[in-house]
Amino acid sequence: MKRVMSLMLLAALLAGCATSREPDERSRNIAKVHTELAGAYFERQQYAVALQEIGVAMKADDTYAQAYNVSGMIRMTLGEDDKAEADFTRGLKLDPGSSEIHNNFGWFLCQHGRAQESMLQFQSALNNPLYATPEVANANAGICSRKAGDLNTAENYLQRALMLRPEMPEALFGFADLKFANADYANAKRYFQRFQQTTQDMNAEQLLLGVRIERKMQDRNSADSYALQLMKRFPDSREAQLLQRGE
Repeated sequence: MKRVMSLMLLAALLAGCATSREPDERSRNIAKVHTELAGAYFERQQYAVALQEIGVAMKADDTYAQAYNVSGMIRMTLGEDDKAEADFTRGLKLDPGSSEIHNNFGWFLCQHGRAQESMLQFQSALNNPLYATPEVANANAGICSRKAGDLNTAENYLQRALMLRPEMPEALFGFADLKFANADYANAKRYFQRFQQTTQDMNAEQLLLGVRIERKMQDRNSADSYALQLMKRFPDSREAQLLQRGE
């Protein structure tokens, strides 16, 4: 995560650099360390501990934008939508140029059917020439455009993502789904196979797409294999219900 340096107040400068800067730097460092810990716990799905760490970070420095970014991701995962949106909004108010926060807020908006708003956030992330991972925002923008039914825009963004990172799983799966939507089943299978080589465990959505592609390609054995995995691993999922209804 980027280190976001807090602005020094004029009064602090007049009071003397050595005595006034040290407490601010110490508070910021504490906030940064506990935000990184929160991010690590979030990745392990230890959400309660992650929130505790974020609480410590914000107590140390409630102007550290990345703390609100991580908090927003945790709240989004927990379904606390109002709190998540408030966190992302607060983070962007503190650091309007943060591509990471723009991207994550865009993903939040995308998941809640706010496609136009999400695309503005992704584009804001991509407008930053110093953004370290533009392939992420490109892939997310492509996936969200696909959900909104804008297949041409989706293809453009996904192509950019794969140009930057040819074996990016999210972009490969997005392209497989896009090609399937365009009834280009041969290329859908090609991208799906490339995607499959980048991941060990597919989720229910991915397995269902595998079933659908192989059925269109008349590869019954492969279709049955994906279907078996879906029903065995995710029997209560929406995708399993769709499969049972033949959709």
